[in-house]
Order: sequence, then C-alpha cells, then structure tokens
Amino acid sequence: MAEDTQDEVIAFLGRHEGEGGGRCDHVETHGAHVFLQGDTALKIKKAVRYDYLDFTALETRERMLRRELDLNRPGAPQIYRDVVAVTRDGDRLELDGPGAPVEWVLRMWRFPKENELSAVAARGELSDALADDLGRAIADYHADAPLREGDGADRIQAIIEELETAFGAMGDELGGSEADAFITMTKAEFGRVAALLRERAAGGHLRRCHGDLHLHNLVLIDGRPVLFDALEFDEELGTCDVLYDLAFLVMDLLNRGLGRQANIVLNAWLHTNGGRQDEGLAALPLFVALRAGIRAMVAVQTGAGEREEVRAQARGYLETGLAALEPCEARLVAIGGMSGSGKSTIGRRLAPQIGRMPGAVHLRSDLERKSLAGVAPKDRLPESAYTAAASDAVYDRLAARAAAVLATGQSVILDATFLTPVERTHARDLAAQAGVPFTGIWLDAPVEALTRRVDAREGDASDADASVVRKQVEKDTGPIDWQRVEASGDREIVAKAVWERIVSAGGSSPAGSRDD
Repeated sequence: MAEDTQDEVIAFLGRHEGEGGGRCDHVETHGAHVFLQGDTALKIKKAVRYDYLDFTALETRERMLRRELDLNRPGAPQIYRDVVAVTRDGDRLELDGPGAPVEWVLRMWRFPKENELSAVAARGELSDALADDLGRAIADYHADAPLREGDGADRIQAIIEELETAFGAMGDELGGSEADAFITMTKAEFGRVAALLRERAAGGHLRRCHGDLHLHNLVLIDGRPVLFDALEFDEELGTCDVLYDLAFLVMDLLNRGLGRQANIVLNAWLHTNGGRQDEGLAALPLFVALRAGIRAMVAVQTGAGEREEVRAQARGYLETGLAALEPCEARLVAIGGMSGSGKSTIGRRLAPQIGRMPGAVHLRSDLERKSLAGVAPKDRLPESAYTAAASDAVYDRLAARAAAVLATGQSVILDATFLTPVERTHARDLAAQAGVPFTGIWLDAPVEALTRRVDAREGDASDADASVVRKQVEKDTGPIDWQRVEASGDREIVAKAVWERIVSAGGSSPAGSRDD
C-alpha cells in the first residue's frame, strides 16, 4: 500500500473508538501516523522511502512494528501492548478482524503528553531527584541491553565522515567557519580516543542500545522515568557504545541550558555502573559533540519552519558541540567536614561548573560505601560497615575512581569527611600524581546545626545521625590546612563562597556554569 493509498486506513483509525472513548487526535511524524483516543494509542508506519529507511512494503512495516514492540516492551510494558492488523471484510475495515491484513498497527496504552520529560523540563520540573532516577534507569537499561560485536572506532569515524560531507553543503545554515572548526576538532578528538573505542567495544560496552535517547522519548509513569520509542529501523544505528547512547541525553540537556541536570544524570549513571565506565569518559566530549552535530544536520535537512528559525536551531546545536570539545584542564576538588556540614549539597551544586562539560564527576564516600556493601544507596548499613578497615576501603575506592576519572581529562569532586590528616594528605597527593590542580575545602558549622541537619534528612545515602556527629566532633582532626568556609548559613551563600575559594586557588580556572 503506497502512502497515498493509506488514506482509507488513516480515516478508519481516526474514527476508531479506543478504550475510554473521547476525541481522536491524529499526530503525524516523518515516518508514522499515531492516533490517540481515550487510553489507547495506535501507530502505523508511513508508506514512505527516505535515504535512511524504506517503509513502502507492507511486510516491512509489519516487521518494523514488531521490532519496535520487541525493543520497547521489556522496559516499558506500561506502554507497549501488541501488533495487530487492520483487516478488510468486503468493503469494511476492522481492527484485528478475520479478513486479510491491509495495514499493521502497533497498539499501545496512552500516557499524558505532559508526562514526557521534554514537557517536564519545559515546566522547570526536572528536579535533582528525577535527574538522579533518570541516570540510574538508563544504567539499568544498558546493563540489560544485548551485547554486540564490532569495531567501535569504525562506527564513529563513519559518523564524522557523514557530517563532513553534509556540513560541506550547509555553510549558509551552519556558518562555514564554525562547521569547519567542528569537523577539525572532532577529527582530532577521534584520533585521541580511537584505540579506546576499540577497547570498549571488545570489553562489552558495544550493545544494542536505545539509539534515540532524548527527553521526548522519556516519560514519567507512576513517578518513575521510563524509556520508550527506541530506534527500530536500523540495527547499525541502534548498535553503539553505551556512553554514546547516554551522550544523546547529556547533549539534549546541555542544549536546553540544563547543565545541572546533565551532570546529575551522568553521575548517577556512572555510580550505578560501579566505576566500570569511568575510563570511557575520555570519549565523552567527542560523543556529545557528534550527537549535537547530528542534530544540527537533521535540523537543516528536515527544517520546515522559517529559514532563520531553522538556522538558529541548527547553529545552537553546533555551538553545543563546539563547547563540548573546548579544552579545559582537569582539577581535583576535595570537600571535607563533619556529617551535616553540607558537603554533598555543595558538591552537587558546584559539579556542573567545574572542568569540561558536563562538569565534574562527584564521588561521594556515602555512595561508595553502599556500593562496597552491595546495597542500594538509600539502604541503611549496620555499624560493622563503619569500622576503620571499612572506611579505609572506602577511601581506597574513592582514590582509585578519582585517579581513573582524572586520567580521562574529567574533573573530580571528592566528597567525604576527611577527618584525619592522612586522609587529607592522600587527597592532595592524588592530585599531584595526576598532575592536576588541587583545592581542599573544609566546611565548618556548629554542632547544633550539624545535628539538626542530619536529623532532618530523608531519603539520603548518608547513615549519619546526631550520635555520629557528636563522635566526630570529639575526634582530633589535627591541623586543617584546607580552605575553611563557614557552612551553617544559606546553602546558596555557602556554595558561592566555596566557588570563590576554588577560583582563587590558582591553577587553571574552572569552566563557568552551563546552567541557565
């Protein structure tokens, strides 16, 4: 059935009564028609042919819908139901009737449009907690994604070559000098990480991923982020390094001015992976840039609005890509202090501003302790998990992860109490060994403020309570030669004071905030 002869099916589905009844809304995309009525969503593939897909054959449309169902239902059973036929009985069309199939339909449960994370973000409601949940959900998705074999470098090189060819004809829209600079920088970055990409592919990081991971393809269901609408029409495009898959979302957030959320998503994803992805961060600037470059290319190729609007959108993506490739010296910031002094709050607030996009990797002793114990971040641990030997293991893990991350060029925030001179010295030595600037911050607060804060905590990875604070205060911390900041006041004021100490500490200045 050609595109122009799908009209009968489109008219039929537009009249079809789904569960719950009500008005039927028809949404058209470049490759599909979607019919929304009541609790039901019905999707058919358009009978179209583009450079990158061919849906002109009915058998192909059926196969692609079944592939879409297979890819998405395991992670989103709340959305994806089944594939059924539009059948003909005489001169009548029926859905899932006994007659011969004339079209195939993916049947889904409908969700409120306002629950798409693109809409949530537009309302300013993509909170820290939601960004954290999102990073963890994507890490779990990648853990279950099927392994694939292939050359990780060849795939990325092909993307660069495609962009170079496309950008050559888009100088007016993208700006010739900017497009040339983008290609030059991506080629140089690829040369630095090509061997790493091959190692990652051989090491199990090349998988059948989502392939189209941006805010429009994420939705809140029962308060939890759910991935849907994975790329189904091209196995090559859907097969990639898991970090390249994540980079699409990181880029999307950065391009929207949501640098804080991009940083939190990345940190949650890294932590859920247990440090196994840390070395891959060397490729993140290239991955983010390529995702931005592809969006710039597609914006020009498919732009249907005013030319200036298309140009602004495409150039916005290109600017995001160029910013991701901008060199920025890595640095190590250690934040210490008693429990309740605000280390994690300040660390999370400042991480997006430190180093290259999307900011520093924030390593928390509380989270690493839970990982070593094999429990979830918010599960409480027994006192036996807080012995001297257990704490030494936590600091060793922090040091190992920090060293791995710094070696990639990404900055690090170490977030722990650092109650002993030895622990503080080790942090400084770690920076020296990595050859990066070091800033040590010590947060001071009266014991009353500390105990009040820890008693008020809910849903946090820290197990510390008022009794733990009192024991910490009684310990001899020795001379503290880190920069001290009074931290009992407003967190915004404290964060500003800490930021000023970091900037004035010397070495390379951290990058400015990417938050709007």
